[in-house]
Amino acid sequence: MLVRLPKILSAAGVASRRASEALITGGRVTVNGATVRELGSRADPDRDDIRVDGRRLRTPPRRYLLLNKPRGYITTRSDPEGRPTVLDLVPGIREYLYPVGRLDYDSEGLLILTNDGDLAAQLMHPRHEVEREYEVTVRGTPDREAVQRLRQGVAVEGRRTAPATVRLAGPPPREDQARITVVLREGRSRQIRRMCDAVGHPVVRLRRVRIGPVRDPRLKPGMVRDLTPREVNALRATGRGEGARARQSVPLRSATWRADRKALVPRRPG
Repeated sequence: MLVRLPKILSAAGVASRRASEALITGGRVTVNGATVRELGSRADPDRDDIRVDGRRLRTPPRRYLLLNKPRGYITTRSDPEGRPTVLDLVPGIREYLYPVGRLDYDSEGLLILTNDGDLAAQLMHPRHEVEREYEVTVRGTPDREAVQRLRQGVAVEGRRTAPATVRLAGPPPREDQARITVVLREGRSRQIRRMCDAVGHPVVRLRRVRIGPVRDPRLKPGMVRDLTPREVNALRATGRGEGARARQSVPLRSATWRADRKALVPRRPG
């Protein structure tokens, strides 16, 4: 069956859909010996000889990891400034994994790493409105008006944010701070930080605690585990817009590990 080349590369775990498009336009992809630069080009992954930088494309097993990202890591595969990336937290993984969405350098919390390009695209596409839940510590205590503004949307870089679920959650770590819970259904760059700045309550700490139906309060910072088949199926359902049922949290039945930059050491949850 003929499939668009960016989708083939992404599904094979070579790169994300957007990065795959850059590989194609950069002349680094060949199909049956011919260089292909058109993004609309199609091929049959089961029959055609598809190569990236001269290496034949082979479809690896699908892998789905849940990482609790600590502060101080970039959510990319590599960083030109030499800062540590989330891939440094999962050494020894042979599959070409990439993060689904982003958490900025100073943020922490749950992040999915996978080589399943179709699932990644479903989870990141705005039309599916996949929920992300965050626990946020801010300076000062937002009053009712500030909370309502966050719920209804505030102007960020000339465009209003989508409605969000926002509520106060305590107790705060200090008297001059407050804790709030924010659930977003869109994913703009540094969105929560900019929203809170707009209402006069800068973020002190930001932690993502849920992605769609997946949460794991037992997963410590710097630890990673494979998603269970049930969690993967629930994420797929969420990505297809089957929201109400798929947003329910699913049980945890998977081993966890702590990364030490040399090996993944099995570790029991808790």
